[in-house]
Amino acid sequence: MVLTTLPGVSERMASKMKDHFGSEEAVVSTLASGDVGRLAEVEGLSVKRALSLARSFAGGEGTFLATKEAQKLHQHLLSHIQSFASCSATKERMGLLMPIADPEPRRQFIGAAMHLDSEWLNERKEEWAHLGRLKEKQERYERVVVSSEPLEHLKRYCRVLKPTDQETWKDYTVFKTVSWLGSGAPMEAPDGWLVLGSSPDEALILPERTIDWFTHNRRTLDVVCSVIEAMKAGRWPSNVAFNELEKALKPLEALPETMGLLGDASQIEEVARIKDELWKTVKQLEEDVNQQVEQAMNDAKMALSGAELLEALADGTSFQRKLRDATGHVIQEAMQQAREHLAAFLEPAHLRCPFDLFTDAWPAKIDRRTIDGIDAALESKLKAEKTDHLVNLARQLGPMKVHCEQAVSRLIEVDQWLSIARWARHDRCVMPELVDHGLWLDEGRHVLLGVDPDPVTYGLGSAAIKGDQQSLALLTGANSGGKTTLLECMAYACILAHMGLPVPAKHARVGKVDALHILAKAGGTQSAGALEQTLVELATVVSDPTPKLILADELEAITEPGAGARIIAGMLLAAEAQPDTSMLLVTHLAPAILASTGRDDLRVDGIEASGLGPDLELLVDRTPKRNHLARSTPELIVKRLVEKSSGAAKALFGDILEMFADVD
Repeated sequence: MVLTTLPGVSERMASKMKDHFGSEEAVVSTLASGDVGRLAEVEGLSVKRALSLARSFAGGEGTFLATKEAQKLHQHLLSHIQSFASCSATKERMGLLMPIADPEPRRQFIGAAMHLDSEWLNERKEEWAHLGRLKEKQERYERVVVSSEPLEHLKRYCRVLKPTDQETWKDYTVFKTVSWLGSGAPMEAPDGWLVLGSSPDEALILPERTIDWFTHNRRTLDVVCSVIEAMKAGRWPSNVAFNELEKALKPLEALPETMGLLGDASQIEEVARIKDELWKTVKQLEEDVNQQVEQAMNDAKMALSGAELLEALADGTSFQRKLRDATGHVIQEAMQQAREHLAAFLEPAHLRCPFDLFTDAWPAKIDRRTIDGIDAALESKLKAEKTDHLVNLARQLGPMKVHCEQAVSRLIEVDQWLSIARWARHDRCVMPELVDHGLWLDEGRHVLLGVDPDPVTYGLGSAAIKGDQQSLALLTGANSGGKTTLLECMAYACILAHMGLPVPAKHARVGKVDALHILAKAGGTQSAGALEQTLVELATVVSDPTPKLILADELEAITEPGAGARIIAGMLLAAEAQPDTSMLLVTHLAPAILASTGRDDLRVDGIEASGLGPDLELLVDRTPKRNHLARSTPELIVKRLVEKSSGAAKALFGDILEMFADVD
């Protein structure tokens, strides 16, 4: 794929992206994963632009949300649903959810996830809180890579040197840790060196980086391991939503066990401990030998006859020999015990204890050269153990890295479906039936009001029940009665259905359309130029034969009421002429609009306030009455003011209330 085929990606930006990620394939992989955060790390690419690119790549950056108001409602919906996600990576991924041409695959995944046990869904949210995008650790390492190949991609992580024809491996012994690639390597690798072939496994060239990647991403990989273990133990439910995840996890069956080795450098730690305690231990052994011999000598007795005593006085050498014969076994025993103790001390490091541990002098002295030799052997052993541990871990973990990346991507995707299922359970949603035309909600609810909403049953077009199948309707009625709320409720249902998501209702049927136009209230009477621009935009929308749903809120506010009614009448008739268009218009000018059309068969529904409650609150039936021109609320508001006021104000409001009665 060529990056410049994405909308708004110039050659320069494509080059920046490739430089940042290392290759075009890496950029494409990041786009596919929906990792907006990593994309936004590219110089000159904002989070908003990164999100737009990821949506474009996912095929969701279309023209369905045809107005800013539609886009705003879509964002409100996403923010609400994202609150049910386990982690920020899933929230980020959910930001790519847009209305799409074919929502069926999503419907299958989400529909399957909605059948999962609620308790199990909630447990996953807690357990997957540490799920996240896998990240590279940006660090430089001490290891030097010697290779005849340039290996440019490694230069940001370590020194990469190319030997000249005059150099040999001995010229590089000044470096403590070396990875030697290709020919010219030593027959036996020095401590800390890795001698690799000309085309080694990438994970082994810089094993520290391989292991650091797994350590750095451990919390996320622990989540992957928990899923693998749950599947092995039969604690994972069978569900079509998990098919791709299960495939991605198959090559990682050994991951939990191998991850258990991370940080398990017990042999290295043991050798390091022995090396650190060596001199302290041998000095203690030296002291113990001398004390043991001294104690034995204090307790020793040697009986001499008169002849032997005279012989000792005549020949001191003979006496010393007899004395040595009598006490030598004590010294030998003490030194042998010291050797056995030191042998046990060195055994975990698999080192042999030398026999010549002590010098010939007395008192007993540890032979320093012998101990220096043991210390050097331990140092060599320590380096070898570290290298072996690194290589063994890197050899086991390295091939799993690409599979881990795929598995985490799939896991975040699955968490997306589970999050939507949690939301659907919370807001009592159902998967809507997709039909050809119109929209119908049975006990539909506006879930973003912050209160438990009153359910409303309403619809228009062929999706609606018999008698309500007109494609156009005017919605009239009480101020604060819920007209705008109903309009938004229908907009949310349309957006959700085209995203492949469930809708908050008991039942729902949603007609497929190419565009949703939400026309919000105007801010006031417009100037001539602004009015002209608005009318051109309205005419373009209602005259377009593209299948669409138009939801308009008090368009009459664009100009004075009389002219507004005539303009809207013309727009309604133009929309009616488009068989694939459905339109709901909230208005206070229904009689004037009907008069301007010259028609008496246009549908007018009403949300009417039935009166005031005990606390003077407005009592409203939120479900519109079909073919009913509802009264507005000013009369009831004036009535409430009569009850709440006193004195002259009460009398004035009483007079105004009588004027309403005269009109009736």
